[in-house]
Amino acid sequence: MNIQIFGASKCFDTKKAERYFKERRIKYQYIDLFRFGMSRGELNSVITAVGLDNIVNPKDQDYELFMHLARKEDKIEKLFEIPEMLKTPIVRNGKQATVGYCPDIWKNWE
Repeated sequence: MNIQIFGASKCFDTKKAERYFKERRIKYQYIDLFRFGMSRGELNSVITAVGLDNIVNPKDQDYELFMHLARKEDKIEKLFEIPEMLKTPIVRNGKQATVGYCPDIWKNWE
């Protein structure tokens, strides 16, 4: 198991996700999404796993602008440029991924 948690230091659900894996002694790598972002490959992998619409934070100030972009490629580029638009935490296990706090799914990864 190769767990990566992309999150924000002030995000309550990110802290809960970290605690979930710590309590089960499952090693994970934490990446501060707003400081380091995601690579294009990581972003595309997560989008493939959960869907483009499920990864975007509808509360973000740029959400309306994002929704008016017509092409999928333009939307992905915008997410790559502005990682603050992503919901957190994003938890990856290889090609599998979740967005938000999802212990029921993570339980199946153990």
